[in-house]
Amino acid sequence: MQESMKSLSRSPGQRVLVLNWRDIEHPQAGGAERYMHEISRQWVLAGVEVTWFTGRGEAQRPTGNIDGIRVIRMGGPLSLYPMAALKMLSCRGEFDAIVDCQNGIPFFSPLLAGHDIPVVQVVHHVHQEQFSTHFSAPMAAVGKFLEGTAARWVYGERPIAAVSPSTRRELRRQLRYPGPIFVVPNGTVDVPETVGPRDPDPTVTVVTRLVPHKRVDLLLVHVAAAAQEIPRLRVHIVGDGPEKARLQQIAVDLGLHSTVKFHGYQSDTKRDQLLNGSWLTAITSAAEGWGLSVIESAAWGVPCLALRVPGVRDSVIDGDTGWLIDDPKAYGEALIDKLRLLADEDFARQKAEACQSWARCFGWERSASLLAGVVQEAARRRSRSVAEGRDTRTDLSTMARFDLPLGVDLHAQLRPTDEAVVDGSRATVLFNGWDEFETAQALAAMGVIDAELRPVEASDLLAGPAGRHAHLRSAERGPAEVQ
Repeated sequence: MQESMKSLSRSPGQRVLVLNWRDIEHPQAGGAERYMHEISRQWVLAGVEVTWFTGRGEAQRPTGNIDGIRVIRMGGPLSLYPMAALKMLSCRGEFDAIVDCQNGIPFFSPLLAGHDIPVVQVVHHVHQEQFSTHFSAPMAAVGKFLEGTAARWVYGERPIAAVSPSTRRELRRQLRYPGPIFVVPNGTVDVPETVGPRDPDPTVTVVTRLVPHKRVDLLLVHVAAAAQEIPRLRVHIVGDGPEKARLQQIAVDLGLHSTVKFHGYQSDTKRDQLLNGSWLTAITSAAEGWGLSVIESAAWGVPCLALRVPGVRDSVIDGDTGWLIDDPKAYGEALIDKLRLLADEDFARQKAEACQSWARCFGWERSASLLAGVVQEAARRRSRSVAEGRDTRTDLSTMARFDLPLGVDLHAQLRPTDEAVVDGSRATVLFNGWDEFETAQALAAMGVIDAELRPVEASDLLAGPAGRHAHLRSAERGPAEVQ
């Protein structure tokens, strides 16, 4: 019987402080807030006391309790940081670990938490280019310095959790972070067993915040071209944000008043209802940390057409769960082509099967377990010299499959950041940050002589060692039933 490591076996500590720009009930909350909230909720279910320090939105109370998470709200987008600093200084000793969620500007918690408290920085994406888009040149320079040089000096070689391989790559390339960076992907909604029926008309549903870097205006231009070629095309845009009024005017100017409908913010139930009837979802973002809405759509069997940009290129398996376009100018032509392909029910059913198989690889329990492992790794590094033992020094990782020797407790042999699946006497382990030589050495110490080793690819990091089992289960079950 298949067994995977559960979050209960990886505790981030009894009392965890989360620093985040907003909480899940903030009027401008998005995917980053959902990520940390769902992980915190899993930790609470495992008996961990989780406290959030976060900004206070309009009409929000100064304190609250959401899904068992204690929330303390203070300050706005910028005043939150000095207020959080004072709060950390006043509560030293009250927490076992700190999860510092970076949203462009980190909280610099290592300066305030005390030397012995493990700190893990969570990064969704690098903001260097966005600073120049949203702020004046002097303010952009300050933002770039704080996110890059200052943060690199303060956090040093403490472990970092990045939500995707793309984010890790940018942390290395743009910010030059030297320490270990572990990929902790998002989870997603439960994958339904039954999907459909699809809308009879070609239907595209886009779930997104309406902010500049999502580039929904670019999508609307291409939708206008596609509407000339695809009869009865319908586009649902679900989400809200400061760009809404401008985008609605663009839609009117392009003659899309009967093609595009702006639904604003909707409940998960309404969002899922729209996705369930859709043929395709679309993304024209300049960059993302991850494509949360891509996987949510995939759970309903809906493939994605996207530009090949950081984050999104990790969440879409090109040609399998969707398509990646290199040239933004070619997006409209691709939209027409894919909608015509999806008009074939057999082709659409194959894509739905692939999408759901991929979505099954992502669960919030696993995300919570992985992030707890990074916190444990941070604690391990605080409690001894990094020079002792073999630590993560590379972004290379290795997948190993082998028969477990009798009497070996695999879980006791692995590091907090390794991930394992045991199926009977057969084990599959993802050794994070070790190449094949180091992995072979570790396995030999366990008494494993014969093992299948291979370098880990980006999709392996995202899906984990259990991903293979998810695909096998899908193949045995066949495509989702379509009503």
